[in-house]
Amino acid sequence: MKVSVSPPPRKSVRAERVVTLAVVVGPFLGLLAAMVAAWGRGISGIDLALMAGMYALTGLGVTVGFHRLFTHRSFQAVRPLKWALAVLGSMAAQGPLLTWVAVHRRHHRHSDREDDPHSPHSHGGGVRGVLMGFLHAHVGWMLKPHPTDQARYVRDLRRDHVLRRISDWFGAWVALGLLLPAVAGGLLTGSWPGALLGLLWGGLARMFVLHHVTWSVNSVCHLWGGRPFGSDDQSRNNPLFGILGFGEGWHNNHHAFPSSARHGLRWWEFDLSYGVIRVLEAAGLAWGVRVPAPAVVEARRVIRAPARDRADARWSGAVCR
Repeated sequence: MKVSVSPPPRKSVRAERVVTLAVVVGPFLGLLAAMVAAWGRGISGIDLALMAGMYALTGLGVTVGFHRLFTHRSFQAVRPLKWALAVLGSMAAQGPLLTWVAVHRRHHRHSDREDDPHSPHSHGGGVRGVLMGFLHAHVGWMLKPHPTDQARYVRDLRRDHVLRRISDWFGAWVALGLLLPAVAGGLLTGSWPGALLGLLWGGLARMFVLHHVTWSVNSVCHLWGGRPFGSDDQSRNNPLFGILGFGEGWHNNHHAFPSSARHGLRWWEFDLSYGVIRVLEAAGLAWGVRVPAPAVVEARRVIRAPARDRADARWSGAVCR
């Protein structure tokens, strides 16, 4: 059933587009500035360490916090840990907590159908259709009005006044995510240029890379990759983003078992986020970690036809994509 949501006021939409455009363009400009600053001098170990450290902290805030804890409730955690993950995820600058969760839950409810906010499969066929769909799913959808009924999709989170405040203070957390590496860079080098480079590499460049890895789960992982589990959408496992996205790229696995805290369901499917959750569980900070039984996983796997049969099916048009 299609949900009718009243459109937001025009001024609100315009302001949202300006903020979104700044979040998309700002990190790109920061990356360019960082590359210019590195010309002729290279990138120092401090710069790389700040970028990698902030990427890991904010990336896990998104994957472990925003996604697996808050969106899918695949495990439970002590309240200070929940607040810390909410802040770290907000520092990734991918949207306020409640908005992020509401949009993602809507995506799962309507995956690759009409009300999916970022499906790449609604722009026709051929090379042009794939390209337009990719651009829409990757970043274009954010520049269009996409009202999502928070009262419907995040009613549980709205009841937690601390999480609601963290979501409301989104801008402050983004600023903190830029300030911390700048301060660290300044202290470690004892100079203002070091602080500036910390801002560029640990702040804006890190933000740019993490943005595009996360957005690729929406775009790449609904277009290219394996589909070991049958589903009524086009979610796919992509090993590259399984690694870069801390396990999020095992997207077909995730859509087959959305409430699972583990996305990499085979030993070779690297899933750093699940490893972190298990460490938190061992430390007594998390519990109720949900993982499907091996027998259930194997029962849902698609039985593949021999290669020759699949080739014949594609030739006859019976198999698409």
